[in-house]
Amino acid sequence: MKKDLRIIKTQENLRRALLKLLKEKPLEDISITELCRIAKINRGTFYLHYKDVHGVLKDYWETIIADLKESYEEPYYQTNFKIENVQADMIKIFHHVKQYQDFYQIIFSEKTPMFYYYQLFETVHSFVRDSFNKSLTDDNKNLKVEFLISYQTNAILGLLLEWHKQDYETSVELLNEQLIYSIRLGK
Repeated sequence: MKKDLRIIKTQENLRRALLKLLKEKPLEDISITELCRIAKINRGTFYLHYKDVHGVLKDYWETIIADLKESYEEPYYQTNFKIENVQADMIKIFHHVKQYQDFYQIIFSEKTPMFYYYQLFETVHSFVRDSFNKSLTDDNKNLKVEFLISYQTNAILGLLLEWHKQDYETSVELLNEQLIYSIRLGK
């Protein structure tokens, strides 16, 4: 079933307004009135979709995480979970971050509470764990997998943080190549 275009537009307007306000102040300081004014919707419309400002962020977070998961898993599905067969053009995670750059600028900002970074860490950690579980062989079942998962998670987030520090100026294609080089170097 397709979503009503009015609902989609309302959600997009609220998300843009929320991102604009989050660049200026913490979530707890954002009022529904202020959010509605910037989104150019009335409070009644807001309450049809959300009960509070946190609901807008939660909904947006879920949308972004679903896309992040799809982007992360894409090269694994293309290679049947054989990481050594991944090519640079199969990697989609940097495309995802570029698409949602305004969101990630807030998450990686030094002004944003670390809670959001840790939430992102736990999310990526779960993706990495799932991919490790699908790609483990009998030869490496005795490894301390949690350490490898944390290492891989921090490597991904480290690349994203460095990209953020450089204002996302490096091309997605170059980052894909850099990631492939790093993976192969680690073998």
